[in-house]
Amino acid sequence: MAGNAEPVLQRSTDGPTLHVGMLLFDKVTILDFVGAHTFFVVSGMKVHLIHETLDPVMSDTGVAIIPNATLDDSPEVFDILLVPGGDVSDLLRDRRKLDFLADRGAKAQYVASVCMGAIVLAAAGLLDGYRAATHWATRGELARLGIEVSTERVCIDRNRVTGGGLTAGMDFGLTLLARTLGEDVAKLAQLGMEYDPAPPFDAGNPERVSADIMSQFQAVGGDVEQRLSDAVSHVLGNRGLLSH
Repeated sequence: MAGNAEPVLQRSTDGPTLHVGMLLFDKVTILDFVGAHTFFVVSGMKVHLIHETLDPVMSDTGVAIIPNATLDDSPEVFDILLVPGGDVSDLLRDRRKLDFLADRGAKAQYVASVCMGAIVLAAAGLLDGYRAATHWATRGELARLGIEVSTERVCIDRNRVTGGGLTAGMDFGLTLLARTLGEDVAKLAQLGMEYDPAPPFDAGNPERVSADIMSQFQAVGGDVEQRLSDAVSHVLGNRGLLSH
């Protein structure tokens, strides 16, 4: 998976190209950002997939992603700065990347995340005083960082735009596209992508699944949740706010 392709849709404006920064990290979840990435690219935005080096980054499903920018050579100012989710436990301990986010986030037009990316934004100090969404299973960890947690699929609080888990990245991407390039561009992108979801099961919300399905989810996600909890405790400890 590489960074950018030629736009296939016509821009509704003759304005300057918008620049999007997407931070990559080992065990990132592709589904968190690939929908938004596609919407942005086909609409003419320049997407910078950022990592320490240009070496491939391995996602949490074993698909390699090729960065096209590094922390050192990426633009100083982004129109949109995005952090996707995944196994963010190591990222929450990565001071260099958190400092990079804090610096670029202070200058970006929009600061955004999908899924557990909101927890990373919070660790970088970019959600202080803002309301934000994250995956339903990690809302408690976001709250531990002092953030007002939203249960919306896409949460907009001034220039902070945060999405829920994984597939919410599609709605998130269209929302940001509409806010930056206009609703007609977003609708055209949605049509071109044939984004007209009709899931075969009504099982995408924890309030609508059986207790058995919920217990199975909790069993398979236990290790990741524990690593995340430990990493959030590390962040809080560094702030001198660690609670018992």
